Amino acid sequence: MRFDVRIDIDAIDFINSQTDKSRRIIEKHLKALKEDPFPGSRGDKELLNLRPGVMIYRLHIARMFTAFYEIEESTVFVNEVMTIEQAHKKYKGL
Repeated sequence: MRFDVRIDIDAIDFINSQTDKSRRIIEKHLKALKEDPFPGSRGDKELLNLRPGVMIYRLHIARMFTAFYEIEESTVFVNEVMTIEQAHKKYKGL
């Protein structure tokens, strides 16, 4: 099954603010969500247990960036992309 990937405008703004190399790396990882957005053996994707009924996933990108996304049926919604440092500050303890 192939998934449609939708990226929030704030996440697009963040991606566009990065260097060409970083932008290519981020885009490559986000495009890979089309094939398999679920956590697996590679360890770069993780389901976060926030509260019952909320399924938020985290994608580590090249040890520099983190993307947060949700999956609804055959669509992946990328809500946020940020540096790992920003993610740690914003989501301590997840």
